[in-house]
Amino acid sequence: MNSFIGTYECKADAKGRLMIPAVLKKQLSSALQDGFVLKRAVFQPCLELYPMSEWNKMMEKLNKLNRFKKKNNDFIRRFTAGVKIVEVDSAGRLLIPKDLISFSGISKEVVLASAVNILEIWDKNKYEQAIDDAASDFADLAEDVMGQDEDDNGLS
Repeated sequence: MNSFIGTYECKADAKGRLMIPAVLKKQLSSALQDGFVLKRAVFQPCLELYPMSEWNKMMEKLNKLNRFKKKNNDFIRRFTAGVKIVEVDSAGRLLIPKDLISFSGISKEVVLASAVNILEIWDKNKYEQAIDDAASDFADLAEDVMGQDEDDNGLS
C-alpha cells in the first residue's frame, strides 16, 4: 500500500488539466505506469484519486457484497458513479473530466491532499472551508476515532 504525504496547491488550466507538483509526482512514481481511477468522494465535494492497485483492492471488497441485496447494489452504483480511468501525461499533467469538475466545483486554484493511500482533489476555497469547519470538532473526532486503547480493558 502506498501512503502519500502532504498537501499541495496547484492550478488547473481551462481544459481541466492539473500539473502534478514534482514532490507528489515522485510519490506517485510507482503508480504512474498503471494509471489511476478518479471518482467523486462520498462525504465531501471533492474528488478521490486512486492508484490502480488501491482501486483494485477496493473493487475486491465491493465484489464480496451480496448483489441480491438492494442496498448493496444501490451502494455499488452510487460509489462507482462517474468513475474514470485517468493517466498522468508525459508533461506531468492530470486531466480532470468535465463532469467531475462540475461535481467538485474545481476552478483554477486546486489542492491535492493526501488521504493515506489515495489523494483528494479539491477546489482550494472548498478545501479551506472544509478544514475551517472541522477545526473546532477535530479534538472530539480524534478522541472518538483514535483514542481507543488497542486492548481496552476498562482500566484507563
